[in-house]
Amino acid sequence: MGKARPVTDEDRQRVRELHAEGKGRNEIAEILGRSGRTISTIAKDLELSFARAAEVRQATEIRQADLADRRAALAQRLQDVAERELEKVSKPHTYFDWGGKDHDFDTYEAPEPTPADKRALLGVVATAVDRSLKLAPPKEEGGADEVGSLLTGLFDKLRAKHGDH
Repeated sequence: MGKARPVTDEDRQRVRELHAEGKGRNEIAEILGRSGRTISTIAKDLELSFARAAEVRQATEIRQADLADRRAALAQRLQDVAERELEKVSKPHTYFDWGGKDHDFDTYEAPEPTPADKRALLGVVATAVDRSLKLAPPKEEGGADEVGSLLTGLFDKLRAKHGDH
C-alpha cells in the first residue's frame, strides 16, 4: 500500500470552492482524486458540513405535493370518465355488424344499450369512481351530530320566525 498524499492548501481551497458550488462529498472526492474520508476531514477542519437534511426534507415535501396534485388531477379525469360513461346507459346506442357472405358492414341505432352493454358501461363507471376515490378520498363529511345540530338550528329559526305554537 502506498503512502497517502499530504493535504495541501490548494486541496483545502478546492474543497471550499466545490462545497460552495453545492457539490457533495463524494463528488468532490472524485474531482480531486481523494477518498471521501479525506474530503470529510478537510471539510471538518474548514467547518463545512455536507448535511443537507433540511434541503432533502424540503425537496421531499415538494415532490409529495406535486404527486398529490397529479393524483387529484387523475382522480378528476376518472370522475369525468365515470360521468361520461354513465350518460351512455340511457341514451341511444349505435351497433354495427360486419359479416355475412358478402362481408357487409351495417349499423343500426337502438333506443338504448342492451342489458349486457349497460352492465359493461356500469362496470366502467364503478371502476372509474372506485379508482377516483382511492386517489382522492373525500374529506370527512359531517356526521349525524353535525346534521342534527344543523336541523336544530333550522327549526329554531323557523320557530323564531313563525312563533312557537
